[in-house]
Amino acid sequence: MQDYSATLSRVEHYFDRSATKVWERLTSDAPVSRIRQTVREGRDRMRAIMLSRLPADLRGARVLDAGCGTGLMTAELAARGAEVVAVDISPQLIGIAEARLTDDLRPRVTFAAGDMTCTSHGRFDYVMAMDSLIYYRTPDIAAALRKLADRTRGHITFTVAPRTPFLMTFFTIGKAFPRADRSPVMIPQDWRAIDRHTGGGVARVERVSRGFYISECLEFRP
Repeated sequence: MQDYSATLSRVEHYFDRSATKVWERLTSDAPVSRIRQTVREGRDRMRAIMLSRLPADLRGARVLDAGCGTGLMTAELAARGAEVVAVDISPQLIGIAEARLTDDLRPRVTFAAGDMTCTSHGRFDYVMAMDSLIYYRTPDIAAALRKLADRTRGHITFTVAPRTPFLMTFFTIGKAFPRADRSPVMIPQDWRAIDRHTGGGVARVERVSRGFYISECLEFRP
């Protein structure tokens, strides 16, 4: 099993060099295949669930969008009045997010490329991490949550790939074959194991299953 830093490097390589165009199209209004349309719809539903965990009025709040990708969550947080720090491991995706942000929201957003857990990003009222921890082992997820919690006044809302038979089958198959494209592999999680590794405070919110998109929203309140 790779450690956190090795997985981080693999994720950066994949999203910044191999999958940028795919994610740019997936997170736009452009036509996509039927399978990718289910992923788009699933992600839209999950983002709405995560945003429902925050106050409608975020004026005065500082929020970390941890793994902001092309900036859909970032824009919605800023529209609610939050001061947003939008971080992603991929400079290419950060560039897309910046280009898409409307002029009226730009003063509320600070973009940064790099590790979302870096202490230089400062302190926050809330953290949102949508599908940005799905490639890591349980101990690494717990360590990242604890590191973020040390600088977060409120809760951390995040997602994992749940341990469903469907996802476990794909995970097992993926381990059996070499990955020449260096693409990262989702690691299905049991939320109770994450809770044990953090020392408690993790709770389930809701699961989204839409075609090839299966994700579980969790919340960490240390």
